[in-house]
Amino acid sequence: MTTWRRALLVVANVAMCLGLCAQNNVAEEVAWVVGDEPIFKSEIEEQYLNMQYERMELNGNPYCVIPEQMAINKLFLHQAKLDTIEVQEAQIIKEVDSRINFYIANLGSREKVEEYFHQTLPQMREKLADMFRDQYAVQMVQRNLTEKVKSTPGEVRRFFNTVPKDSLPYIPLQVVVQLITVNPVIPQQEIDDVKSRLRDYANRVNSGESEFSTLAILYSEDQATSVYGGETGFQSRSVLLPEYATAAFNLSDPKRVSNIVEAEDGYHIIQLIEKRGDRINTRHILLRPKVSDKDLIDALNRLDTVRNDIVNGKITFKQAAFMISQDKDSRNNDGIMLNEETHTNRFEMQQLPAEIGKLIDGMQPGDVSKPFVMTNSKTRRDQVCIVKLMERIDGHKADLAEDYQTIKEMCEGERKEHIIRDWIKEKQRTTHVYIEEGWRDCEFKYDWFNQDATKRTE
Repeated sequence: MTTWRRALLVVANVAMCLGLCAQNNVAEEVAWVVGDEPIFKSEIEEQYLNMQYERMELNGNPYCVIPEQMAINKLFLHQAKLDTIEVQEAQIIKEVDSRINFYIANLGSREKVEEYFHQTLPQMREKLADMFRDQYAVQMVQRNLTEKVKSTPGEVRRFFNTVPKDSLPYIPLQVVVQLITVNPVIPQQEIDDVKSRLRDYANRVNSGESEFSTLAILYSEDQATSVYGGETGFQSRSVLLPEYATAAFNLSDPKRVSNIVEAEDGYHIIQLIEKRGDRINTRHILLRPKVSDKDLIDALNRLDTVRNDIVNGKITFKQAAFMISQDKDSRNNDGIMLNEETHTNRFEMQQLPAEIGKLIDGMQPGDVSKPFVMTNSKTRRDQVCIVKLMERIDGHKADLAEDYQTIKEMCEGERKEHIIRDWIKEKQRTTHVYIEEGWRDCEFKYDWFNQDATKRTE
């Protein structure tokens, strides 16, 4: 299934989850009560639809598995209240904004989103915020319960020796890669031309000659926003590039355009739409100075000379990376690339940028690539690179020597599961639980009908 079709399925499901019950005027049927919190049949059915649309597999009867998980979440949420856990509202707002912007991007406009979901955006925001708050609170309670779990090397070794060999995870091929990047020099004339164009656009908007949104559609190089007239949607300061955020939050007149803003991804002009507390909605036009063929060839030649010096032993890759590399993430790490997903130096092949992965696939440890051009995923600018394959770890069953961190995480994960499982059992014993007839004939993961619980469900 394509990403687009999958996205539409998710959107369609959330439409039902957010809008269906709002239109249903019949009395809600209660399936469970945990403490003083009901779990309605409609909630269970909506969650089941959600899992169907996202093609999530369920181990067991959905009308048993889903309400039990909801009940467990109720226990955690009750504990969150007792612990007075403070939810980071800035993070919640960021999550809601991201989800709303996703809907707008897929459906085309705010009006179409509201029509599709049969709710206003403020109503959707409120429900989504409640959902994200609950998720955050549950995670925080679990984190508080397990934050002290640490494993010594001896404990990790004993754990590894007790795990059946056929239960150990398979570790795919991994590589460790060094990187040097050089950004081609951009002539000042090209930068001046970009700024001149942006000043012209700003003057046309300020004079009333043109609409900002029209110019953004025609000329902005930010493909994610240009189709929406340059509109970014509500964003918090922490999400925006620092230079952009400073300029945007200093704007006060929606009819005026900002001065030119230089940021990591290029040059912007910005128009204020609306401020809401610590969030802001703006339009912008982004232009990026172009690298000429000559400057690109000069950068390639420069790195080719560096590569020859490395291959001939005049300088090490580590020394060259420290002296000339413009990749700030790897430069001070001996040129070694850092995997943002795992926070280690190891990459599975699909985790590497496509240009690097293609080269590395045909290299042997110690090989240094010829210079190549790669588009920086953050700035969207062309840069010239060379890479060295430091290490190739073939796919294998997890091994203590090669995969200590993975085994350590498994060891600590199992201990955390035990802590959470014991905590749930204790909360069951002390929490009022009522399960309606018709919802009890299940093989639950936890015993909701122990001696104490049976009294509470009668």
